[in-house]
Amino acid sequence: MADWGKPRNGVTTEEMLESENQQRVEGLANKVSRLRGIALDLETDSKDSNRFADGMLSDFGSAEGLLTGTMNRLNNMVSSGRNNRRLMCYIIVCLVGLFIIFYYVISRVTAS
Repeated sequence: MADWGKPRNGVTTEEMLESENQQRVEGLANKVSRLRGIALDLETDSKDSNRFADGMLSDFGSAEGLLTGTMNRLNNMVSSGRNNRRLMCYIIVCLVGLFIIFYYVISRVTAS
């Protein structure tokens, strides 16, 4: 039969069990503390991500409004008459020319 209450090397079984329980409680407390820190970091990251997404949403909304206004003005200019069509053609030719010039300059700079 086991002698649970008798000392072994000056330490009783109860004291050994109490010591082991205390070590496990401290280990568990450390793990809970680490989990709490991780949870707080996740909360902070998710709040930052939500703020960033909200900012992006408002930026896209303002860009959509700007592009809608620009398209409405272009449609009005194209549909208003022959002189505006000529002006539109000049604008398109200038934009294509600028694109070709920028392409040439960028290809020269990257080739060096």
